[in-house]
Amino acid sequence: MKVAVAYEVGQPLVMEDLPTPEIGARDVLVRLAARGICHTDLTVIDGLSPLPLPIVPGHEACGVVEAVGPEVRRVKPGDRVLASVSPACGTCWWCVNDMSNHCELSGPLRAKPRFTLGDGRQAAAVCGCGAFAEDMVVDEASVVAVETDLPDAELALLGCGVTTGLGAALNTARVRPGSGVAVIGCGGVGQSVVQGARIAGAAVIIAVDPVASRREAALRAGATHALDPLEGDPVEQVRELTAGRGVDHGFEAVGRPELIVQAFSMTIAEGTVTLVGMPAADAVITLPALSAVFSGKRLAGSVVGGAQILRDFPRFIRLAESGRLDLGSMVSRRIGLDDINKGIDLLREADGTRTVVI
Repeated sequence: MKVAVAYEVGQPLVMEDLPTPEIGARDVLVRLAARGICHTDLTVIDGLSPLPLPIVPGHEACGVVEAVGPEVRRVKPGDRVLASVSPACGTCWWCVNDMSNHCELSGPLRAKPRFTLGDGRQAAAVCGCGAFAEDMVVDEASVVAVETDLPDAELALLGCGVTTGLGAALNTARVRPGSGVAVIGCGGVGQSVVQGARIAGAAVIIAVDPVASRREAALRAGATHALDPLEGDPVEQVRELTAGRGVDHGFEAVGRPELIVQAFSMTIAEGTVTLVGMPAADAVITLPALSAVFSGKRLAGSVVGGAQILRDFPRFIRLAESGRLDLGSMVSRRIGLDDINKGIDLLREADGTRTVVI
């Protein structure tokens, strides 16, 4: 089957014809229908994550189950499934305590070799999925069976980016009706934060991004204001829109320390700063300690938007089916698997919201 492999840091993926991975007792073979190209994949390809290369990127995907191992109970052949960036076994301490985004299988599944390369080496799959391929073999904890008529290109986005952003607003920050929100970075995840804030009833939603097309998309998604950080201090711009106080909720959806500091600075006293973007492995945040203590602000990391996939995938699908969550507007391009490097280049150039491989 066709597989796109990342061999060298910062270099184009190499398309190869590799054998389908062996199906273990708990494994599921999925014929992929659509895959989103996520910034996390770019972080891995560029060597900014702790994951070693060679590796097969891709983790935001949906498809149909073709075969299952003898111990699989969650899905069966013929099921339409949504892959998850984070597994949820449903039985470990984390899962039964409503923290399945920290499932104990996360580490082992992400490190597990899945692919045998042409030179005999073994390669793992990003997030245990490896969706930049025609098929993927994953642990059953990494897929959820879904019943929906949503198009493949839209459904796939819920596997990571949309769930991460939507969950950050609804699960982690718990945005309340009438509150003020600022979102730094309006790619796929940031647009989803904007939509989550709108769904939650925020009165002021300020999108901050240097790319005009993304600011315009954020306004269509529900932002009340869109700011260009190159036209002046974004913190001051946000304060001007909020009577000098700042917003109740600041979100950083890029993964850069200096932008996290900006989100902290534009958030009101006793407000919440939610960290959503994927930072480089060696990135460090430096905040003024006195202000951090006496402002009463809360700094919250958001792992996959705090999503409990067995609960939230069906919930978010219902939001999309009802029209409250707009997935269609987030699909900016559709490409074939052979054009995967073109899609990655579009992500580097901040061109569009989400490129989907179909």
